[in-house]
Amino acid sequence: MAAPGDDVVMRIPMLSLLTVLVLGAAATAQLPEVWRCANVLSEDGKSWRKDMVVVTLGHRVVQVRKEATDEFVDRDLGACWVIPGMIDLHTHLLLRPYNIEKWNDQVLKTSDGLRMLRGARFAENTLAAGFLAIRDLGTEGAGYTDVDLANAIKEGTVRGPLVYPTTRAIVQRGRYGPSPNDPSVKKGAQPVAGIEEIEQAVRDQVAGGATWIKVYADYGYGPNGGVAPTFSLEELTALCVEAKRLGCRVAAHASTNEGMRRATLAGVATIEHGSGGSKATFDLMRERGVVLCPCLAANEAIVEYAGRKGPIVKRLNAAKIGFQQALAAGVTIACGSDAGVFTHGDNAHELELMVEYGMTTQQALAAATTIAATVLGTPGLGPLREGSLGFVVLTADPLKDIAALRTIQSVWYDGHLIH
Repeated sequence: MAAPGDDVVMRIPMLSLLTVLVLGAAATAQLPEVWRCANVLSEDGKSWRKDMVVVTLGHRVVQVRKEATDEFVDRDLGACWVIPGMIDLHTHLLLRPYNIEKWNDQVLKTSDGLRMLRGARFAENTLAAGFLAIRDLGTEGAGYTDVDLANAIKEGTVRGPLVYPTTRAIVQRGRYGPSPNDPSVKKGAQPVAGIEEIEQAVRDQVAGGATWIKVYADYGYGPNGGVAPTFSLEELTALCVEAKRLGCRVAAHASTNEGMRRATLAGVATIEHGSGGSKATFDLMRERGVVLCPCLAANEAIVEYAGRKGPIVKRLNAAKIGFQQALAAGVTIACGSDAGVFTHGDNAHELELMVEYGMTTQQALAAATTIAATVLGTPGLGPLREGSLGFVVLTADPLKDIAALRTIQSVWYDGHLIH
């Protein structure tokens, strides 16, 4: 009788001995699973590799290759399309849509415990929609509960995607609600003033478990609520330097040209929204490698929540113009939807809007896979290949119609199959 490790090699002759040795004795004690796939997305994301098998072992993909003659197959996926797990770089698991519960009420009236329980369900919905990793950009008044939720998912208590928490966003004092000018009222972000407080806020958040730092480079201000820059270039630079010292990168909420320009010069990794950028600022973003997460779906939802219907929704969606200008300028664009403002699990709508507003289906799919994976820098995310954490099985071709991302048959992630 063959030893467990021998059984793995015998069962799949093309599985490299080096791969088996790297996986270790515990992994090789398991049998690999061989999945027959009619169509697997190529690593460049532009075409389909036909008649393939995906081999999984433990919690990882260990091979993606052509099917061998008379090969033993555990699961035949039939005439499906297999893509890498998707990534959403801008979510809020501790929020639910504002047409269900107003933002102020969620921050002030709903307990952190209830919000976290809801977040667990939202995480499950997100994973079932094919998104295997998310960057959660602020708990909106729920403290460090995103870190707790991320840990619960890691230990298997809750099923959900890989979560990158940011805990509390950093905003200039007097600029964020509820009741911005009343310090006795609980806030949806951490208000600070001056470089010393900014640096301390970064340290606080990293100590609390943040893996990214979020800062508001601009926000509404004054009786009319006009959006204007918050922190100076020097303050934003100090924030980015402190975050880098502690091993974190920075995501900046910015929708005005000046807020975007300062954030880019300061050294942020991504800009969220980015609707008001000039050509010069978009060129600067491209030159410095700053990625745009446009949050198109959230902008559309906010206009609709205000009672606008029909074609006017598209005209009032300022993010569309900024997105198209960024696309024309060659800015790197990643999927960041702002889910939570709209329904968790509907994250693919961001990619549908990207295509509607001018991207090709290949570009949109890359925005949620290879590009987003590069932003996170996590092994196992990105193109489907040896070492991948998971994959998504679709019943239609998303390169022909991006809406096919909604035709999910199953999701394989971290060793688990989710139907």
